[in-house]
Amino acid sequence: METNQEHKINKYFFLGIIAIFGLMLLYSLLEFFTAFLGAVMFYVLSKPLMELLIKRFHWKKSLAAALILLISFFIVLLPILFIGGLLYKEASLISINPASIYEPLKQLNTEIEKKFHFSILSGQTLSNIQQITTQGVSFILNSSLNFFSSITMMYFFLYFLLININRLEAAIVFYLPFRRTLIELFGKELVAQTISNSLGMPLIAVVHGLLSYLAYKICGLPEAGFWGIITGFASVIPLVGTGLIWLPASIYLLFMHQTGYGIFLLSWGVIVIGLSDNLIRFLLAKKMADVHPVVTVLGIIMGLRYFGITGLIFGPLLISYFIILLQIYYSEYQKPANDKRKKRNILPDYLNFSMNKKNKKQ
Repeated sequence: METNQEHKINKYFFLGIIAIFGLMLLYSLLEFFTAFLGAVMFYVLSKPLMELLIKRFHWKKSLAAALILLISFFIVLLPILFIGGLLYKEASLISINPASIYEPLKQLNTEIEKKFHFSILSGQTLSNIQQITTQGVSFILNSSLNFFSSITMMYFFLYFLLININRLEAAIVFYLPFRRTLIELFGKELVAQTISNSLGMPLIAVVHGLLSYLAYKICGLPEAGFWGIITGFASVIPLVGTGLIWLPASIYLLFMHQTGYGIFLLSWGVIVIGLSDNLIRFLLAKKMADVHPVVTVLGIIMGLRYFGITGLIFGPLLISYFIILLQIYYSEYQKPANDKRKKRNILPDYLNFSMNKKNKKQ
């Protein structure tokens, strides 16, 4: 007869084998991880429409999934492909003619030397800028090539997730060693984080990119479309955001004796672009989770390093998922022990889960 000690040894031995096989599979399929994460993201966003088509209109799952894939292509992927194509084109031109980036900086440096008698761009600084630009161009070109293969695999995963709707959630509830109610509550938080990172951030970036493109076009800046896209990407950076692009552009116009355009661009960035950010966040307040700036910054750094351009979304999303797992562990294992002692806040405010409010209501 198996003793309790032998049972524990067998249990941990079996878990060790499962962990080894899991790591081997993860390592083997690591190149498809971005595609799978993107499929999960689109699955969460499109699940309400999928359920509506199946339950209310009695569509076949395969037909409903095909319609969702078609809608996602025109609404989401077509603009992304357009932006990616524009970036690829501009990056190719810069790689052929790098002087198009350096000449405006040299002109600005010359004007500053005339007025203030000091130089802000030394030879070493220009060399560093050239090196960073070359690396950035190579990064864009390589990411563009990897992006198309990831999109193909993402659609493959997404189709099978949709035609097997709710099976993923059922497997999570069945296999995770936590109470069902706890998993459901944290599942809502996971959906909120997904919407915030995959819908809110791109929407803000698109609006900022369009507004900045309009301003750059009015001011007559060269390559307004390219710099509009870069401004949109910069909007995901907390604190500085789009000001990282339009503020230097405004200063450049002021020093190049285009005072009217410089003041216009500066006012446009502060008032129009700044207010649009607050307006979008207000409109999406009920759908978007409160993502801490530290999560966004670390997620972007990690995402760009491991996932390329798509890491702007997937990086913060992964860290948000990790925080949700920490919250589950805290609520399941730590909180009961702490309830016996004096209650106190252990986690920072941005880690406190909304379940506490729901428990109070109950």
